[in-house]
Amino acid sequence: MRHSASRRGRAVRPERGRWHQQLPYALVVCGVALALVWIRQSGRNVRGGTLAVAGVLLAAALVRLALPERRAGMLASRHRLADVAVLAAFGIGLLVSGLVLPPQ
Repeated sequence: MRHSASRRGRAVRPERGRWHQQLPYALVVCGVALALVWIRQSGRNVRGGTLAVAGVLLAAALVRLALPERRAGMLASRHRLADVAVLAAFGIGLLVSGLVLPPQ
């Protein structure tokens, strides 16, 4: 972003440090990564890890539905309803597959 002059002749600083806009996305990625590590540590946690990933994706769908466009960060890739539908579909699919898995 280029520096531009304001009406009074002062320079306007470009917006920096927008890390808080990416916080929802970072939390979703960290949640999925932790669930995958949980699955990987031992083969006995596949069902719990799958349910954890499903929970994270369903929570991401709710967060995407609640946050405005400017605060969703990288969680917003399309229109709000499309993002929510995709995240919810993946979450429900993993939820069903996690419930179908036999306990080990």
